[in-house]
Amino acid sequence: MNWINNVVRPKIRGLLQKREMPDNLWVKCPETGQMVFHKDLEANQFVVPGSGYHMRIGAEARLKLIFDGGKFEKIPVPEVAVDPLKFRDERRYIDRLKDARAKTGMNDAVLAGIGTIDGIRLVAAVQDFSFLGGSLGMAAGEAIITAMMTAVELKTPFIMFAASGGARMQEGILSLMQMPRTTVAVEALRAAGCLYIVVLTHPTTGGVTASYAMLGDIHIAEPGALIGFAGPRVIEQTIREKLPDGFQRSEYLLEHGMVDMVVHRHHLRETLAKICRIMASRPSRAKVDDMRRATGRAQLGATSAQKSTPPIKANGLDPAAHAASEQHLPAVIDASDAGMARGDMPRGDGEDHKTSRS
Repeated sequence: MNWINNVVRPKIRGLLQKREMPDNLWVKCPETGQMVFHKDLEANQFVVPGSGYHMRIGAEARLKLIFDGGKFEKIPVPEVAVDPLKFRDERRYIDRLKDARAKTGMNDAVLAGIGTIDGIRLVAAVQDFSFLGGSLGMAAGEAIITAMMTAVELKTPFIMFAASGGARMQEGILSLMQMPRTTVAVEALRAAGCLYIVVLTHPTTGGVTASYAMLGDIHIAEPGALIGFAGPRVIEQTIREKLPDGFQRSEYLLEHGMVDMVVHRHHLRETLAKICRIMASRPSRAKVDDMRRATGRAQLGATSAQKSTPPIKANGLDPAAHAASEQHLPAVIDASDAGMARGDMPRGDGEDHKTSRS
């Protein structure tokens, strides 16, 4: 009778029992309620096929989508103190960190890497919202600063994919200190003449918006992304007025000049490559400063020559007219820089920037 208990009965029990289905096979669109098979969603770069809703995407998956062949070299980040304030609310902060690390496989909310886009070498950093809401703490701040300094050292463009609820409250003032620290790192990028592109994803709020996320040379937003400092509900409760439709969404900010372009995720990689190629062909800030200094020395030499010798026409131009033409060079350079600051760049193809959330 043992064969009946050991073989027959388990098989019959297996046929009668209902098979359990994993919870993550189907994903529901937050906007329309459409159910999408997770493999189809992943193949579509985590964009819902029917509604075009941009789902959140992990840090490593984001870097693989951006870099050539999905290959990149991770940038090691210096270790920082864990739970320096011994913070505890409903749970201990150290326990929250352990759960977030087990869930995401990351050490903290930011992952940085070196790779190429269409053969252009650059450094990119991504905030993962799955890790404690992408909050900015000491470890995340150190990762961003290390990535920026790597770009300065390699003289490459730097791309920041922002997605965060703001500073991490469990680290108190130590998390707030990351705002000025990252701002100083942004200034180092500018001083080195490195292009700094910020891609604002859903959501980007709080202290992250108040610091490095709004200090880029070019700001790109994904469709429907919530971007702001305080949330719309808090603003409505404060001013006691109804906010306009689409307030703080990327399309609204594009209309009001807060971002340079809204780009669909399917076209983001080619847009970044196009911007990097265009900016690589322009003279760096260091070269512009050298040109200005050389022009100033030439003007000083021309002034000294005018005082010692009578005016002599060269190539049909009076020396005063020649000096005036050289004085125009810095103004041309300044005008070019001002045009780039206004965001005079291509805004993507088709109607990507018109996509809005219902």
